[in-house]
Amino acid sequence: MALPDSITTCLSQSVHYAICKLGFEKTDTYDINNILSGNGEVSWQAVTEHVCYLESDQSVDYIKSIRSLGPVCESVNLYFKSLTKEQFVIQYASWFHWTNCTKVFLEVFDVLQYTQATEVALGLMKLTSCLERALGDVYLLKGSDCPFLLRDLLASEQLADVFGQAVMNVLRVFIGSPHGLNLRNVLWHGFASPQEIPAKYCAMLLFLTAGLGQLLQTYLLQNKEVLVHRPYVIFISLEELDAFPGKYLATSKFFLLYLNDEILSIAEKLVKLSSFVLKIMLPFWIAALTAFKQSRYADSVILLLPQLEVGLRLFFTTSNKCPNRLLTAESSALYTTFDEMLAKHLDNEEVNQLPVVLEEPTMASDFLWDFLNHQEGPRIRDRLSHGEINLETFPREVANQIVGFAITILCRFSDEDMFSFKEHMVIKPLMNCASCYRSRFHRISRLKKQVLECMKSIHSWAELPTVPEEQVQKIKGLEGNAEADTLILMISEIISQLQHYMPQSCCSSDDPINSVQTERLLMELCDTRVCTLYSPRAVLEVVAVLRRISAQCHQVSQQVIAGAGLRYAQWVSKALRSRQRHNYRRMLNSIKFLSPVLRLILLLITLELVNVHSVCKKNPFDYQQYLKFLKSVLQYTENLVTYTSPEKNKWDETMELTKKTVIKLRKNNDRRLMLMHLAT
Repeated sequence: MALPDSITTCLSQSVHYAICKLGFEKTDTYDINNILSGNGEVSWQAVTEHVCYLESDQSVDYIKSIRSLGPVCESVNLYFKSLTKEQFVIQYASWFHWTNCTKVFLEVFDVLQYTQATEVALGLMKLTSCLERALGDVYLLKGSDCPFLLRDLLASEQLADVFGQAVMNVLRVFIGSPHGLNLRNVLWHGFASPQEIPAKYCAMLLFLTAGLGQLLQTYLLQNKEVLVHRPYVIFISLEELDAFPGKYLATSKFFLLYLNDEILSIAEKLVKLSSFVLKIMLPFWIAALTAFKQSRYADSVILLLPQLEVGLRLFFTTSNKCPNRLLTAESSALYTTFDEMLAKHLDNEEVNQLPVVLEEPTMASDFLWDFLNHQEGPRIRDRLSHGEINLETFPREVANQIVGFAITILCRFSDEDMFSFKEHMVIKPLMNCASCYRSRFHRISRLKKQVLECMKSIHSWAELPTVPEEQVQKIKGLEGNAEADTLILMISEIISQLQHYMPQSCCSSDDPINSVQTERLLMELCDTRVCTLYSPRAVLEVVAVLRRISAQCHQVSQQVIAGAGLRYAQWVSKALRSRQRHNYRRMLNSIKFLSPVLRLILLLITLELVNVHSVCKKNPFDYQQYLKFLKSVLQYTENLVTYTSPEKNKWDETMELTKKTVIKLRKNNDRRLMLMHLAT
């Protein structure tokens, strides 16, 4: 295995040449006044003249363009260094307003004054993130669906219409094209060390962003348009992200982080000793921990995510015997990124060996999939790198998880003589949290959450206000509903049969449809560990149908709650006409059997989920029959949503439909065709 200290660069030879040498080959001094007008505006024509084109097809010649623009970038960098902060603000601040991130760009100017390599790299990452978001807003002036990739965004006709194709070609020399410097990608994917990013390129992008602001202002005035900024993504339900939780003091709500100064001090020692950290990347790790201590949470995470990627890439390439893939790919090939490193198989169909190297592969992979990849998760790296998050209000709770995970990874990839660190009284709780981690944002995990939320909603039916029974009985023509009682008895029988597949602690023959007991049972079943990593397609297909069933059940519950509350208020105020009173009575009768049937369906969903991997044992015919059965249950719940809606209120039809479905459920259970049967 390659030792971290022996690696001097993660840039391939050609990429290293393009970024570190090509733009320095021309040593002429370039006069800043050639590209700067008297009032400080960018002379775009002079800038675009430095972009060279291939004779063959008139596409951008990136090699010649980088070489030609090198002295221009150096001149811009020296020019910015000659300005005071006040001069820069007066001359340029207004040209950054279009980005909706003026403060970030002003901070980049501050960084350029001192040229500290790590801060320059961080500034460039933040700049490209904010610039991409702003360009996406401009794109939406003329288009509908904004491209997800910066490369496609910069190559779009929409931006060329606003800024001009020549201007967009200048940008593509620096970012967005794998044939150019591609500064955004080599930094965000952890390929570039701090020393490999020339400050002059950061200065040039700052300069070009101001120039884009000037062009955009002219365009908006001429076309009488207004640039609208998309709202930032806001993290909700932060408690769901607590893999490494702190605690709140009940009185003050003050968040006490596990990651206190003592832990962070140990982490600073770990980064210098752990084999997970490349020596050339050490400044990024130190800067990330420093930023966290200074409450600069976005900066901390922006610095850490690429380092987690490069560290895992080191072990990925060595365990899979492809050391060349530690380096940046050439423009004709793909990078080795998180997506591939977390996959079950390599692109040659061989099994990925990285999980074998990880001490607890499920924990590390589940955490990374949760926080980076799952569509219903926070997708932190995507959202940060594409400018979707307000950097100034980045939540401490989210940073806490990333830093906490990073510390556990540092420990896991430490030598045996690091045992004292792993067992340290302040580190051990973090390691325990990591070892107990379960996916929160995989579709299986989201289904568990749906089931429990739906059950909670149904459980609240017991608190619905109801008309006293003696008053209800006064409604002529509506005697007690024997069919409802028969349905409840059938449901009770099915649940009794299902007890063979339930935890013994929750089984009870006294009252199998008891609401409290069902809720306790569902909680215990949902706490059962179900493998989420590398779920087969058949498993995901079944889970998708189960989730739709659960969602429909929840909607029925919400409609019943809303409808019952409204009708009760109307009853009390004597606002119900005769027909409505009859309908209200039917609703009350229906609630008696709807609650048990919905709980039965939730129970079936959960039992099937716990055994969902058994679906792989079914042959194609049986699998299709099983899906057909699930979809019939889905159809029933969809019809329930329609019948119980305020517009329909079809309670007699609800009764008839439910009766047919319960009979079908009983028949299917007798035939032992469900997954819970296969598992026993």
